Amino acid sequence: MLVVSEEVREALVASRPVVALESTIIAHGLPRPRNLRVAHELEDLVRAGGATPATIAVLDGRPHIGLDKDQLERIAHEDGIRKLGHRDLPLAAATGASGATTVSATALLASLAGVRVFATGGLGGVHREWTVTQDESADLALLARTRITVVCAGVKSILDVPATLQRLETLGVSVAGYGTDRFPGFYLSDSGHAVDWRLDSPEEVAAVMRAQTSLRGPASALVVAHPVPEEEQLDPALHGRVLAEALRACEERGVTGQAVTPFLLDHLVRHTDGASLAANLAAVRGNVRLAARIAVAWAGRERPGHE
Repeated sequence: MLVVSEEVREALVASRPVVALESTIIAHGLPRPRNLRVAHELEDLVRAGGATPATIAVLDGRPHIGLDKDQLERIAHEDGIRKLGHRDLPLAAATGASGATTVSATALLASLAGVRVFATGGLGGVHREWTVTQDESADLALLARTRITVVCAGVKSILDVPATLQRLETLGVSVAGYGTDRFPGFYLSDSGHAVDWRLDSPEEVAAVMRAQTSLRGPASALVVAHPVPEEEQLDPALHGRVLAEALRACEERGVTGQAVTPFLLDHLVRHTDGASLAANLAAVRGNVRLAARIAVAWAGRERPGHE
């Protein structure tokens, strides 16, 4: 059922580098018309890094690996675009629905298409008060059984970061800091928690990917945790204050379940005067640039300007 664009298909057949991009940030993460400008910008960053972008979405029930100009505009501007995790894909396919893909759906579809590198903002994870709510992102279990390398800025700081790291360990998902011994916190360069492994070049990441294949172990992911630069992160003091306020507001209003994350993220954007969104975009841009370099190293090619 996969519809692979001609550009992406040609790159895969020729073993040229490809980077998967999610579409939720386009449909649900940014206001119009900025969302379409960012979508084009991220694809341009992949191309500038020597790789082919493969933005992923579901249109009229068909999963698309790589979108053309009209399809990107549709995801950005059409009303009624759903938000699809991997569990939603069969339902969307059977009903002919259109939707933007989250981390779990993007990772699964990219892997099925043969794309090995995926860039996103931050992963989902274990939610605060997990012992009460049992609320955990589907991203974690999906990554435990999907062979893909995810370049991200850690997990969203509104989550329980140490519990998420423990869960990733339990599930057997490899995690490495890129150029850091600390696990990033999405808006923040440092979540306050360490990582066990550090990688310092795209070539080292590609070597780990090759070792995953050679060892023939469980088909789990490699998480490359790439921090937003300190000069572009959200001010830690502002982050701590506003997040505490958001958590109190969430409890007072009785917000629960799937409504918690969008409520907290919206609160952060509004009460930091957009600074959290700026940090989010800075992280995504950096992750996309790094993912392109990793894809080039994985394909065994020279980066542009390094022949």
